Amino acid sequence: MQGKLYLVATPIGNLADITLRALRVLKEVDLIAAEDTRHTLGLLNHFEISKPLISYYKQNESTRSAELVEKLKNGKNIALVSDAGTPGISDPGEQIVKCCIKEKIEIVPIPGACAFVNGLIGSGMETREFCFLGFLSAVKKERKEKLEEIKYETKTLIFYEAPHKLKNTLKDMREILGDRNIVLARELTKIHEEFIRGKMSDILEELNEVKGEFVVLVEGNCESKKDVEIKKLNEMTLEEQYQFYENQGLEKKEIIKKMAKDRGVNKNEIYQNFLEK
Repeated sequence: MQGKLYLVATPIGNLADITLRALRVLKEVDLIAAEDTRHTLGLLNHFEISKPLISYYKQNESTRSAELVEKLKNGKNIALVSDAGTPGISDPGEQIVKCCIKEKIEIVPIPGACAFVNGLIGSGMETREFCFLGFLSAVKKERKEKLEEIKYETKTLIFYEAPHKLKNTLKDMREILGDRNIVLARELTKIHEEFIRGKMSDILEELNEVKGEFVVLVEGNCESKKDVEIKKLNEMTLEEQYQFYENQGLEKKEIIKKMAKDRGVNKNEIYQNFLEK
């Protein structure tokens, strides 16, 4: 009989946030795969849990996944934990889940703390729809390319950022996304938990000593890419707009239809305008 893979969320700061179910699973499994065995050992010792530990981190994820899958196929139950929060969310976990699905091994998520969710619900920003992007690239060019890609996203944008990179990331955001309202959530669930709210420019001016891991929340663009494109089209003359669509290879009937839709008028108005000219 095959074992099960448990994806166990652990506290992101306050140890009291661990769930009763997570504690039970950690006590019952045969093995715990941990992003940092020393860090997880401290957690286990706090709750008086003694279990074999094996490392599972970004650099050994591929080889270790195959090894753990073999153990699962041989009937071992394994818990996967990251240093803090939910495995697979900007932490190792995705690869072993894919391997287990391929081998038809049961996967059991054990819910719990997740930093970006805590940051979002305490931010005061739109929570109905949001876009989580994790850590932006440390390479400036790649970071800017990603920001350009999401420039017109209207949902709340959520990122993780390390303290030593925060200022440079915020400068790139202000340059590309504009001076939007943001929230910095730091040290979530810990003694010095803090939410810093305001315009990017104001926060950058006041940001001095930067400590702790950050969740960065940015308000969505008030205009979608489509809105901006339609606005630009409507600033053209009818002749320029017609030429624009003609250059895309559209036929006259389809062009008139699109122009009417862009401008929110009846297509007969567009036809009439051309007839008059």
